[in-house]
Amino acid sequence: MNDMTFLDLGLPAGLVSVINKAGFTTPKPIQEQAIPVQLEGRDVLGIAQTGSGKTAAFGLPLITGLIAEGGRSLPKAPRGLVLAPTRELAVQIEETLRTFLRGSGLTTVLVFGGVPRRPQVNKLARGADIVVATPGRLKELLDTKCLTLAETRWLVLDEADRMLDMGFIRDVRRIVKATASNRRTALFSATMDPDVAELANGLLRDPVRIDVAPQGTTIEAIRQELLPTPGGSKRGRLANVLKGDDVTRAIVFTRTKRSADRVAKNLTTDGFAVAAIHGNKSQNARQSALRGFRDGKISVLVATDIAARGNDIPMISHVINYELPDEPDSYVHRIGRTGRNGATGAALTLFDPGERAKLKAIEKLIRKAIPLAEGEIELPQEDTKKSPDEGGRTKSRNRNRKPRRPSARSGRGRPARGQKRAEKGRAGAGSAPASMTPSV
Repeated sequence: MNDMTFLDLGLPAGLVSVINKAGFTTPKPIQEQAIPVQLEGRDVLGIAQTGSGKTAAFGLPLITGLIAEGGRSLPKAPRGLVLAPTRELAVQIEETLRTFLRGSGLTTVLVFGGVPRRPQVNKLARGADIVVATPGRLKELLDTKCLTLAETRWLVLDEADRMLDMGFIRDVRRIVKATASNRRTALFSATMDPDVAELANGLLRDPVRIDVAPQGTTIEAIRQELLPTPGGSKRGRLANVLKGDDVTRAIVFTRTKRSADRVAKNLTTDGFAVAAIHGNKSQNARQSALRGFRDGKISVLVATDIAARGNDIPMISHVINYELPDEPDSYVHRIGRTGRNGATGAALTLFDPGERAKLKAIEKLIRKAIPLAEGEIELPQEDTKKSPDEGGRTKSRNRNRKPRRPSARSGRGRPARGQKRAEKGRAGAGSAPASMTPSV
């Protein structure tokens, strides 16, 4: 049992009192290791699985530094900056930081795209101690001189691997270059591939690397199971799973936006309280869906991988993979939406044999096989691939089919449609004998 407290980590008593009242009493492993070294002024490279408590791991040292420094930020010149890859994650980080800042007098501003700029610009003009932002909108505000990062001495990059996947690397480097030269930097990522390592080497100064779990590790509290289901049967199987007594709040993940809309529509028809979120939804629609899900008005959230990171919604009983993701590490992030903060959870995959290659890549990453659910029988590998995005139509993969016998009329199997009509027309018009017909 861990008897360490946040006070033991070196945080000020006033801040510890605030976070204890908010329900944070026992530090998690990433917090135990990352907070003290940041308080010493060191840069940090943190590798930790989803749901491990990274927001407090970087947020509490950041707030401690600002409190110790005293004073207030100048207009348009934040002292702390947290970059996140998605709007949803930025919103959640800012909400958590505001909880920690109660009574401190420090302020935050949330900056992201997809909404009008003016309210964000006005808040920045009044002065903000911490900006939580997505890279695209922040760079836009930098380029239009709506803010300056010259006074930014605390920089955090959260979910750095995801920012690289989304193509933000140029924006990130431009933003980092604009910060103060004596900044302290913390970079957190769930994976440590070569691109992340290159980014870290260019941003961090003699960092302390912290690995709280091997890359690709999934939380043991999450029960992972396969439910073999041919593509054409997934709708009915999903509805039956969601009717289970133990399913209280579920996220259903699809691979594409189109699939998310279709699955949500089907579930609504089947009588479930459902909302869908993906990249084509407006920010207001996405936030409304998440609020309804948190409040219990919506019991099923259908989402693309945009919801696989950062959405810390309590008491999600099930994550259901309607379709496996293209990238295996997305599976780890998906199922990490359940089994959080000491709770247990279930991650079920409606597995079609056509997804076997994706499954093998996931099992290689997490270093274990995902077992069949009790009573399930593995389906034989089919010679067809069903595409849910095409309404369940089947694409043939019969590579061993014998070639069609050439036709004497066309030389290529069946005659071309135009040729057939032409021959019919000539026959009906009393055409010349074949020997007199011009060659084509």
